[in-house]
Amino acid sequence: MVVITGLVLAVLLGIAVAVVIAVIFIYNKLVRLRTTVKSSWSDIDVNLKKRYDLVPNLVETVKGYAGHEQAVFENVALARSAAMKATAPGDKSKSENFFTETLKSLFAVAEAYPQLQANANFLQLQQQLKELEDNIEYSRRYFNAVVRDYNIMTETFPSNIIASQFKFEKSEFFELEEAAVERKPAKVSFS
Repeated sequence: MVVITGLVLAVLLGIAVAVVIAVIFIYNKLVRLRTTVKSSWSDIDVNLKKRYDLVPNLVETVKGYAGHEQAVFENVALARSAAMKATAPGDKSKSENFFTETLKSLFAVAEAYPQLQANANFLQLQQQLKELEDNIEYSRRYFNAVVRDYNIMTETFPSNIIASQFKFEKSEFFELEEAAVERKPAKVSFS
């Protein structure tokens, strides 16, 4: 009888140790993923700040050729300011989409001035902006992949129990309008 009780106790102790190890493993994975989400958001933020710093130079270059387009310059400045103030991924997405639209209007103005299109400074700034846009897109894709993995961990069993106990909350994706446009089906007409 003592041997059976000791065996049952050893099995229960083994199960308890396995549960504790599983909880520690899941908790540590959640911490790693949450930290990676924050780190990858920081990468996006750095690239966005570089873009914010580049845009005034671009505006000044265009102003030199198209000084009478004051409304466009004011809209770019307002959109830039709003984008810089947004912090959460959802708010940042909305403000970045508006900022991107105002930048498109700036480039539309620039297209009307052939001398500006040939200006070396403008071309260099335009190239830098393109590189930053590519970096932002890469960072956004990485961030969203990490957020996806983190959200899956916080919502699937049994890690969702540990996530809720230790207050791990679901993260927001960082969506930009261009990504939504890419998902629309192409219209084909043979007429």
